[in-house]
Amino acid sequence: MKFPLSWLREHLETDATLDAIATTLSAIGIEVEGIEDKAASLASFRIARVIEAVQHPNADRLRALRVDAGDGRELSVVCGAPNARTGMKGVLAVPGDFIPGTGITLKLGEIRGVKSEAMMLSSREMGLGDDHSGIVDLPEDAPVGASYVAWAGLDDPVIEIKVTPNRGDALSVRGIARDLAAAGLGTLKPWDVAPVAAAYPSPLQWRIADSRACTWVLGRAVRGVRNGPSPQWLKDRLVAIGLRPISALVDITNYFTFAFGRPLHVFDVSKVAGTDLTMRMARPGEELRALNGKTYALTEEDGIIADANGAEALGGVIGGEHSGCDDTTTECFIECALFDPVRIALSGRRHDVRTDARSRFERGIDPALLPKALEAATRMILDLCGGEASEVSEAGAPPAWQREATLRFARIRDLGGLDLPEDEAVGRLERLGFEVTRRDAASVTVAVPSWRNDIAAVGALAQDPSLPAERARIAAEGCAAIEPECDLVEEVLRLGGLDAVPAVSLPVASPVPRPALAPKQVRAALARRVLAARGMQDCVTYGFLDRATAGLFGETPDGLHLENPIASDLDQMRPTPVASLAMAAARNAARGFADVALAEIGGAYRDPSAGPSQLAVAAGLRAGQTPANWAAPARPVDALDAKGDALAALSALGVPMAAVMLTTDAPGFYHPGRSGVLRQGPKTVLANFGELHPQVVRTLGLAGPVVAFEVFLDAIAEPKRRKKGLPDLPAFQPLRRDFAFVVDAGVPADQLLRAARNAEKTLVADVTLFDRYAGDKLPEGKISLALQVTLQPRERTLTDAEIEAAAAKIVAAVAKATGAVLRG
Repeated sequence: MKFPLSWLREHLETDATLDAIATTLSAIGIEVEGIEDKAASLASFRIARVIEAVQHPNADRLRALRVDAGDGRELSVVCGAPNARTGMKGVLAVPGDFIPGTGITLKLGEIRGVKSEAMMLSSREMGLGDDHSGIVDLPEDAPVGASYVAWAGLDDPVIEIKVTPNRGDALSVRGIARDLAAAGLGTLKPWDVAPVAAAYPSPLQWRIADSRACTWVLGRAVRGVRNGPSPQWLKDRLVAIGLRPISALVDITNYFTFAFGRPLHVFDVSKVAGTDLTMRMARPGEELRALNGKTYALTEEDGIIADANGAEALGGVIGGEHSGCDDTTTECFIECALFDPVRIALSGRRHDVRTDARSRFERGIDPALLPKALEAATRMILDLCGGEASEVSEAGAPPAWQREATLRFARIRDLGGLDLPEDEAVGRLERLGFEVTRRDAASVTVAVPSWRNDIAAVGALAQDPSLPAERARIAAEGCAAIEPECDLVEEVLRLGGLDAVPAVSLPVASPVPRPALAPKQVRAALARRVLAARGMQDCVTYGFLDRATAGLFGETPDGLHLENPIASDLDQMRPTPVASLAMAAARNAARGFADVALAEIGGAYRDPSAGPSQLAVAAGLRAGQTPANWAAPARPVDALDAKGDALAALSALGVPMAAVMLTTDAPGFYHPGRSGVLRQGPKTVLANFGELHPQVVRTLGLAGPVVAFEVFLDAIAEPKRRKKGLPDLPAFQPLRRDFAFVVDAGVPADQLLRAARNAEKTLVADVTLFDRYAGDKLPEGKISLALQVTLQPRERTLTDAEIEAAAAKIVAAVAKATGAVLRG
């Protein structure tokens, strides 16, 4: 909201400076967003008279001027303005002055042999408009030598503030003045309105057909009005805050909206069908042609003002074009109503209508102001437009806004950390308009003024209907007892300046800070770091994509189809983040970046009817070639790259690698012969990995090998908390033995590793596959797998016989589990 300083001073008796007012506003919780002070940049400019204007001797498009600066000096000015002439008055800048429209500082100069000691300014050069066709041409009575900004009335800074959603009273100049007066920055001027006598019966009558549309409304007609342009002072007020003056009747309603926070509307009586204006809900199919020139299809949830022919206004939001006042209006009807804030907000949002009236009604306005505002508006219309007023038409009844709130003085210290004398606390509330009804040594009870509907008010939000009745009752009683007191504490604290509230640390719950993240969040962050360390770029993608692409990566049940997608090609929740990463890789490839390594910690979605519908997944995708390296040439990525990424993530997350087993039943979007599933036991799937299916790769327009993996974070059990003991540091040196087995080519190497590891659990510390051979030296269908087994004695050094016995057990266990034989 904007308001000029002079407007504020109409309501606030103060000698405070602009800086003091701005500082105080921010200190009491009304944030000052900016101050537009045109006088600051134009203060040095003076009114000057052109003594003589002649053609420049050396330039066809320039004129040489002799200018009276008003201080006894006669200056030479070279000017290119076509309207420069002898005897005219304009605005003069001298060397050293900053020209805001051009961003330069004026210097003494010489143009084609003629000295230029000053500059005559255009509107654009002063930053006052776009007109640069000539220099400013002032009236004959403009005083030479006087300050231009003072003479033109530009020395009135405009303050822009930011108002919180609960402070509807602060969306008015008088409300701001009231707060500043309560903070000790002056005195609020009285606002008295003399009643206007009725000269004739009202030609229109109010009728409330549905209380949802309106609860109380007043109206009054004024006939014999002349709806011409507004007086200059009113135009200046509206222009200063960014509004366009329209006509006197419309400008008066805008004036009341900003001056008192009381939106009004005027109807042209001759354009209203019938004798009744009805507050009701819109009917199916009704439309409204609004004052902004747009037509809105109304819904049954919109409260409207209607005449005999239909909707004439969207109540509290915007008026209708048909019944609006214009230059032909001779009788107007003033509407002053009270609307439901929530319904106004919903209607405005539904139709995307943003008006000054809506912003005030949806925050809540002063319910007791209606009669006084109607009288004041009537008086202003009579003063500016003439005519005579009718009787007041009324429907509905004033709401029961009266309420009380109690403040315990100790709560100012307990909640705000400020030791404040009791009389000062009460005095601050009284200066805001609160009236003391009861007071004792420990507390004070005050009557809340009508304009502060944010204090001790019934909340607009309903309780969760699923709450048990007793719990809901206790919660409601607690809110009714606590919230009004907290509101009063806030008012007392802010009026002394928020910077005066001491900084108090919250009590420490425990000497050691509790974990800020849940175990699931910790796992996600750790997985992200591990994958980034492996050279993968962290991605953030949408959790939905087009249904056809989603079908390549899994099922697309109707339960995961979006009814209102943000785009037509984003209508299905994704089965896996791999789908989003594959699409990102395709986009990169299309732009010349085929070799990518992408990762995302995101959601995978399943049919809600079959169990948990959202899974937390750490997914990654590699495409193209591995990065070039001095130690090894670049090569196409393969399934083992994806397996390595998945195993690295699982290991970092605390999964015991010895318990991980491998199966080959990966989902269908993986290559059937180059993929696998990592499990912990036969039922718990920890991860999938492998090359993407060739059909998926072709459909997405990817070239070359593409591998991916999915680590299911929810499937990883939290590590058991064990008491830390001494590190296991055996006193005896380990020894290693190599075994080469000949086995069928279809036997997974994992079976050999597992069999060797379990052959002698107390002695075998590690088993590693270090070689694979397939060639003409072996029978067809056979391969050779070489294992390195680490034996770690713990009680004594092993003898040769014990080593040979352990080796025999390993060979026997592998042979039994896989049918392998020791290679000769």
